[in-house]
Amino acid sequence: MNMTDGPLLKPILLFAVPLALSNVLQLLFNAADMVVVGRFSGNTALAAVGSTTSLIHLFTNLFLGFAVGVNVLYAHYIGADDKKNKKETMDTAVVMSLVCGLALTVLAVLTSGLMLVKMGTPEEVLAPSTLYLRIYFLGMPAMLFYNFGSSILRAAGDTKHPLAFLTIAGVINVVLNLIFVVGFKLSVAGVALATVISQTISALLMLKCLITFEDDVKLDLKDMKPTADKVMRILRIGVPAGIQGMLFSFSNVLIQSSINSLGSMIMAGNAAAANIENFVYISMNAVSQTCISFVSQNHGARKPDRVLRTIKTSLILVTITGLCLGIFVNVFRTPLLSLYTGDAAVVACGKPRLLYLCLPDFLCGVMEVLGQSVRGLGYSTAPMAVTLTGACLLRILWVFTVFATLGTIESLYLSYPISWAATAIAHLICLKILFKKAFSF
Repeated sequence: MNMTDGPLLKPILLFAVPLALSNVLQLLFNAADMVVVGRFSGNTALAAVGSTTSLIHLFTNLFLGFAVGVNVLYAHYIGADDKKNKKETMDTAVVMSLVCGLALTVLAVLTSGLMLVKMGTPEEVLAPSTLYLRIYFLGMPAMLFYNFGSSILRAAGDTKHPLAFLTIAGVINVVLNLIFVVGFKLSVAGVALATVISQTISALLMLKCLITFEDDVKLDLKDMKPTADKVMRILRIGVPAGIQGMLFSFSNVLIQSSINSLGSMIMAGNAAAANIENFVYISMNAVSQTCISFVSQNHGARKPDRVLRTIKTSLILVTITGLCLGIFVNVFRTPLLSLYTGDAAVVACGKPRLLYLCLPDFLCGVMEVLGQSVRGLGYSTAPMAVTLTGACLLRILWVFTVFATLGTIESLYLSYPISWAATAIAHLICLKILFKKAFSF
């Protein structure tokens, strides 16, 4: 895909739509887990799987931030037409993904139980939640390899192969969920095992794709040349991005702890609603991920006007996407929540989250596009600092003040749209300052 010349709207849509579908399929891994356990293993199993989401993100976001570094760096070298550095970036990314995946597996398996206790997970949910996490994290090397590989493909303008791989893996995941949970009665262990197997399959498909990459650079396992220089460049962008994700997740872990204090019924309703809400978020996230690839390539090609047009187009698209999906989810919130559970009380507990988070979710999309635009220009520390202040610290402060005073789930949910709006404004100011610096010749 040519990102540096010609019209913008059509290539952005051609890039973003397959990416959005890929994100939906990836989220379906978790959604399928929750639907199957909610329907066939009960509300406790549903709460166990759903309550681990924020903790999973806390563990994985640092390393997924490294994938952002890979995307920015590889796209920059494409824009600059630098074949040597493209190959070194690909080789380095593959090695980093496997090393980071193994480290993450060991860390999560050893500490997940303790973290769940610290989050105040109810006793009846603690054991199945711990079991789910320990099995789930066995698939981290495969998951990170897939995501690092996807970053390379996206930087080159290819979002169709990741979509195909996740389609195959997603179907396998759903089938294995039914076999393990309904057939073998393995409950949360079964859905975790199904996820690990499907992630491994998507990683193997990605490996085959990189080896036969239709580009001037291919992965050669016998001639891999990872370099310290590329590790440092990836980390320079990826570490702040990863820390930002971790801090964002930490605030969500704190909020999940507050939700846990309200009982397993609200935990189950919140888990189902959060999973539905994630479909809105990842659809908008596809636009922000598209934006970072286009901005990075055009920054490498030294085309500031095209960078600005990319940002403006992405902001319009993400706002339309967020508003339309947010309204749709709330119009059909009862049947959507009923997919996860047949318990009317749990469905009722899930509705407030969809109202307070999904309707204004476009603000989150605007925040993401502006932050990724800054990162696409090669500045990753600034978006991290903005997110830390505007979202994470504000939410933490909210939990200890507003929620501590009111004690209602609605007061807790309000922290999200307020933090999104504050962070988006701060990102916009940051972008205006750093844009001039990025293109100062």
